[in-house]
Amino acid sequence: MILVLWDIDRTLLYVGDIDRLVYRTVFEEVVGRAPEKLPAKGTGVTMPVAVRELLTANGVPAGRIGELARQIVTRLPDELARHRAAMLTDGQLLPGAVEALTAVRRSPGLLPSIVTGNLRDSAMIKLSVFDLISLVDPAVGGYASDDSYRPALVGIAQRRAGAAYGYAFDRSNTVIVGDSLEDVRTGREGGARVVGVASGTTSAAALTAAGADGVMADLTEVSRLLHLIERKPA
Repeated sequence: MILVLWDIDRTLLYVGDIDRLVYRTVFEEVVGRAPEKLPAKGTGVTMPVAVRELLTANGVPAGRIGELARQIVTRLPDELARHRAAMLTDGQLLPGAVEALTAVRRSPGLLPSIVTGNLRDSAMIKLSVFDLISLVDPAVGGYASDDSYRPALVGIAQRRAGAAYGYAFDRSNTVIVGDSLEDVRTGREGGARVVGVASGTTSAAALTAAGADGVMADLTEVSRLLHLIERKPA
């Protein structure tokens, strides 16, 4: 059995500027002023890390960052949920996402779940808006609400999947499918092979240079994706 951990944003779907709007709104509610700078797009860092960077970049004193970050993180999913309809009009499923998810879900020996920088509730909102939850087992995934250090999410997902399915997962039988350098780092440091997808802000060349085990332009080549997932580790 191979545990396939899907990244969400810019790998499966794109919600446009909604995430940045959510950060802006909640920052203003908690801090009492609008932020002058917002998180960079497409980095793949976890939401708690992005929030702390947001507070620092906007001149919040270091002594207040911890408490304000906790308040912001707690509010993010509820604010995101207010934009469900806008996700469908302003966002999109990325090419091949449904077909790729379906193929992995239907392949014997492949167990699809999630590893993401999103909080679990935020991830569930995005997956449900685009009708993708039935194509993964979200219960055994790894989320930013589990740990702000993204590579740690691989081990969390491996343990959850192992407990649920009675199978031992490690680097030899765990694969991340993601678009960012952070996805590659997550796999290399966390214990998973990585299939890079150049559907975000990171080029195929950069994903390869960072150490992805295989790289695709997008998810439309489903047979190639399955080959890369099932390929034996070197």
